[in-house]
Amino acid sequence: MSIFKAYDIRGVVPEQLSSRDAERVGRAAARHFGARELVVGKDARRSSPELSEALIAGIHAEGVDVVEIGLVATPMLYFAVEFLGAGGGIMVTASHNPAQYNGFKLCREHAIPVGEASGLREIERIAATVLESPPAARRGGRRRADVTARYVEHALAVGRERPALRVAIDCGNGMAGVALEPLLARLPLAVERLYFEPDGSFPNHPADPLHVENLRDVQAAVRRTGADLGVAFDGDADRAIFVDERGEPVPSDLVTGLLARTQLAREPGAKVLYDLRSSWATAEEIRAAGGVAEMCRVGHSFVKAAMRESGAVFAGELSGHFYFRFSPTLVADDGIAAFVAMLDLLGREKQPLSALVAPLRRYAASGELNRRVADPQAILAALAREHQGAGEISHMDGLLVRYDDWWFNMRPSNTEPLLRLNVEAKTEARMQAERDRLLAKMV
Repeated sequence: MSIFKAYDIRGVVPEQLSSRDAERVGRAAARHFGARELVVGKDARRSSPELSEALIAGIHAEGVDVVEIGLVATPMLYFAVEFLGAGGGIMVTASHNPAQYNGFKLCREHAIPVGEASGLREIERIAATVLESPPAARRGGRRRADVTARYVEHALAVGRERPALRVAIDCGNGMAGVALEPLLARLPLAVERLYFEPDGSFPNHPADPLHVENLRDVQAAVRRTGADLGVAFDGDADRAIFVDERGEPVPSDLVTGLLARTQLAREPGAKVLYDLRSSWATAEEIRAAGGVAEMCRVGHSFVKAAMRESGAVFAGELSGHFYFRFSPTLVADDGIAAFVAMLDLLGREKQPLSALVAPLRRYAASGELNRRVADPQAILAALAREHQGAGEISHMDGLLVRYDDWWFNMRPSNTEPLLRLNVEAKTEARMQAERDRLLAKMV
């Protein structure tokens, strides 16, 4: 299996991803970007130092300078690329994957993402033979920079309210704690800290808050301490999952609708994007807050491109990615900033999170269901024919079918022979019936 995925580069170290591969990526990315200087950051995985050094050696071999920012969360790398005026950046991380994995997230100037449709396939092509060519006559230079203090100011700027709350925070031994500690020093919060120490072996639980079993510790901490809010971050802190004061997880599509209120208060009438798996309630809340709601594809490179093209000020995905227009030129997903925005919401609304989200739970949703299938495209084609009389059909990402009282989206995985299904209806009975009918066809 190729280490080049739809949105990044990732594999098991060293069986799939070696130091030599990292050097190839460094040279190929430097050549493709054509930039004078690139920013490099890394997470705390045990393989990150070695892979980072090999990556930098490859960049240097192309005559390109490197700004090394050390152990950081991925949103800090995005900020650094913009703040330092660099021609791009590479983050050494495997995000929420288990400890044996590592990889690279790449972006251009202004933190514009590099994905399958925006340069990653060209980098893969260059990487295949780049080590056969001689290095540049001038070897690149290297300098270090600490962007932490400026990043904290940048993240705090997404919200103005600073309520004095009790919060439980689970960093999952990922990189969120690096940015959070100096940020928390600026906030009037009583904090129950869980697993703030970066540890790439993830000794307490996997740093993937999308799986409910990985939320148990923060849920228990909220209930034990009487916290007003809980939040869990993924391994590189570009995603955040929220838990209300009762210890119940809040679906991220509904969080998108809630956070849109605060972002639209800053820019009334602006556009907000939501991914096509989101509840009807998400778009309805955006419109109720005076915004223009627009649906978009799943995946950070697609969401960011759509935000840049449409001028949207905010976006959210079911996966816990929340996107901010930090400046006219910087659009990025940032779990730390999402936490600040949530504090701002609670400070403005002065209601418990459970009370804020309760009215949005007005439809019955299946959640995302995954099935391994023999031929994903054949199933999608058959369902498209079956539902050709629906009120709305879209092939923006897989198959989206909408009726007056229910809808579904079925989309293939980018990396596995899987289909992912989301169903929502106006009643629980209708949702369950349509969900079961669709699951029966996913074979």
